[in-house]
Amino acid sequence: MNKVINKKVKFLDLGQKDYKETWDFQEEIFAKTVTLKIENRKAGEENQQLTENYLLFVEHPHVYTLGKSGELSHLLLDEVGLAEKGATFYKINRGGDITYHGPGQLVGYPILDLDNFFTDIHKYLRFLEEAIIMTLAEYGIEAGRIDGLTGVWLDHVAQKNPRKICALGVKSSRWVTMHGFAFNVNADLTYFGNIVPCGIADKAVTSMHLELGRPVDEQEVKNKVKKHIATLFEMEIE
Repeated sequence: MNKVINKKVKFLDLGQKDYKETWDFQEEIFAKTVTLKIENRKAGEENQQLTENYLLFVEHPHVYTLGKSGELSHLLLDEVGLAEKGATFYKINRGGDITYHGPGQLVGYPILDLDNFFTDIHKYLRFLEEAIIMTLAEYGIEAGRIDGLTGVWLDHVAQKNPRKICALGVKSSRWVTMHGFAFNVNADLTYFGNIVPCGIADKAVTSMHLELGRPVDEQEVKNKVKKHIATLFEMEIE
């Protein structure tokens, strides 16, 4: 646990931004935080520096990303097919399998020093899921979890037609996190047809606008998700 706790979180809405540029930005913040933690361990108690926390919101152009435990065969497009779809592809350093990001999807990247909050990755993932579940409840959409699967699901109890509305994939080192969640708000789900989403072939994907039968105010959703994350983590968003 840090000797000096910082519950303040810098919030940045990056708008629509290229995936690689955003990844590089995450890596820069992540590396800076990890380096500072190492320096703090060597420094005396009176010389401790606060580690910073960030919450990034972004929307990416069409892109597929493959996590460390994923199978390349779960991408069903070759280079020509990617070009025809106007999409890019990256192998990345988060956990999980393959997923899609694109317009109409809220992507959240918390870059937190969990020593400022709690050192429990399982709890961290559940809190991110809970923020989405609480947001959906405000729109009258009942959502929850399915045992053994990460992310947020609809029809998670009876599971007659279970469908994922939010995917999670994170990386953590020295209790510093990066990557995060992808929440389908007004997403074009046809792009999920080009992959085996998260390596799960027998379950569907959905988006808020389809469940509600209307376009959804994305700024409103952002505000609700941010509010719920702040409450659950007991953070002070700047």
